[in-house]
Amino acid sequence: MLLAVLALLFGALALPGTAHADLQHPRQEFLRGSVSGLFLHWGERTAPQHTSCAGWEKDVTDGGWNPDYWVKEAGKLHAQYLVLATFHSRLGYARPWPSDIPGSCHTRRDFLGELITAAKARGLKVMLYMTDDPQWHDQGGHEWLDSAGYSRHKGRDIDLTTREGFGEFSYDNFFEVMDRYPQLGGFWIDNDNDYWLTHHLYEQIYSKRPDYTLSNNNEDTPIMDMISNEQKTGMSPAYDYPQAIYTAAPRLTEADFKLPATGAWWYDGSDPDVDRKLTLGRLVTNAGSSIKALMAETAQVNGRFPAKQEAFNAFADGYLDAIWESLHGTEGGGYLHGGLAPGYWNDGAHGVTTVSATDPDRHYLHVITPPSKPTLRMRDNGYRVAEVANLRTGARIPFTQSGGYLTLTGLGDWDPYDTVFKVRTAGRQGILPASSYTMSAGAAASGHPAAAAADGDYLTYWDNDRTLPVSLDYDLGAARKVRYLGLNQREDSVSYARSDTEQSARIKDYRVYASQDGKHWGSPVASGTLPSRRGVSFIDLPATTTRHLRLEVLSTHAAATDTKRYRRLRIDESWLGTAYATPAAIRAAATAPVPKPISSPGGRPGRPAS
Repeated sequence: MLLAVLALLFGALALPGTAHADLQHPRQEFLRGSVSGLFLHWGERTAPQHTSCAGWEKDVTDGGWNPDYWVKEAGKLHAQYLVLATFHSRLGYARPWPSDIPGSCHTRRDFLGELITAAKARGLKVMLYMTDDPQWHDQGGHEWLDSAGYSRHKGRDIDLTTREGFGEFSYDNFFEVMDRYPQLGGFWIDNDNDYWLTHHLYEQIYSKRPDYTLSNNNEDTPIMDMISNEQKTGMSPAYDYPQAIYTAAPRLTEADFKLPATGAWWYDGSDPDVDRKLTLGRLVTNAGSSIKALMAETAQVNGRFPAKQEAFNAFADGYLDAIWESLHGTEGGGYLHGGLAPGYWNDGAHGVTTVSATDPDRHYLHVITPPSKPTLRMRDNGYRVAEVANLRTGARIPFTQSGGYLTLTGLGDWDPYDTVFKVRTAGRQGILPASSYTMSAGAAASGHPAAAAADGDYLTYWDNDRTLPVSLDYDLGAARKVRYLGLNQREDSVSYARSDTEQSARIKDYRVYASQDGKHWGSPVASGTLPSRRGVSFIDLPATTTRHLRLEVLSTHAAATDTKRYRRLRIDESWLGTAYATPAAIRAAATAPVPKPISSPGGRPGRPAS
């Protein structure tokens, strides 16, 4: 079932006594409708390093810097927004606008304003990176902060190399930017500063510029619109970045990663390769998880990217064009929005699924790692499949559907990065309406009752209150046939064993019981172990007719050393399947024009919106 979550205003992240933003808000629609952004680290310490602000600005201008170049390169990557990281602690704290506030490098030319104007002309937005951190004030043997100049400006002694002093300096810069650039998209903020918090900076930003969004790096700060998770490694497959994401949707979430395979986030004088398999895999897998991909490229002093990054952008332009409908205007399949099951499929295959944000019967299968055999098999999640076609060629793909699985046959000629199949369905079959049964549990945390696990609303969830073993009971009201149990667990823990403190809080060992009276349960009708994987999970049952069903969770995957996740269990939604879906006849609607998503931010990125 596709949920129109963008239309809801829900402050679920409220903390007692703590300022918070709405979990979902109209100002977020541009970001929620985006697939990706371009991250630009570019400043005084871009190689070759400048210690003279005027000298850096001269070389930037003389080198031919032009904002249209960045906007067009973002368009080739099909990005919808840019994040400009010039006021960066490792890049000299330079401000690319003519500031009236002394304290660090600021330019006479309005690079920021020019970029905002150029981006707006092509339907993109610009976010400005702001740092909280003065610790790199003397990196490279040069003092980048001017405490004396700022002290004269404020009329008292202020040390910008302290957290308090730098907090006040950067606080003033937030307001200068807001006053000068009302069409800025928002701020991308690297962590927090106590000065900002005690002076209610974020509340003032929302009040002064209600269209701005706030993103925060690596800290899930409740008042922010979005949390960004910095580049992680160690997943298998390596491109499956969302395995390391620790914040649950519908929280707006972003993953930021470098396109150059090695080197710094900024231009250090080198031109490393771009790993196409890894980069495209990350982009597609993020889209298949409703996570925004912030892709970093290393702009040189004149703004241009090194040759290998330019070459990748040119390649991505045509490559993404061919599959764009499967990424833009879609949500991740197998999560909050329904859809076919993603993840590990048969014979070594791995990939994600997406589902249209406006048409719950239009799905896409992204096969990033193909199977070793010419067959692809996955759980159908109750959808009746009517037609499968290769998205690039339009060729019809033979398929069968039975026992809860969709199987595609006769496959070959796999794309080296992402083979995409378009799937038309005719709704879901055999799903018992949640309104027809009631829920209870052996334990529940305050505000997260058992009923939330089957209320049709993914904004609510059942929490076991760290109780294990724990049971979740379904009273069907009358004896009914049940064939399987479907589960979407809360995606707020990583699902790869990176360390003892980063493990999954998902179900591990379980037993399922059936009872006619809700008192006498007998022996389990099913038992087993669920893998530590993201996305929808299924527990198949022998043909069972019963009034009461019990899921008993014996353990979760988190170890005792993982104090945050140990014994924790949260289920967004569960459902009972009375029968497996069967194929549907091809409908005329299967070839109807695809409606334009209402929340889409303009047209094709980097080109004028139609």
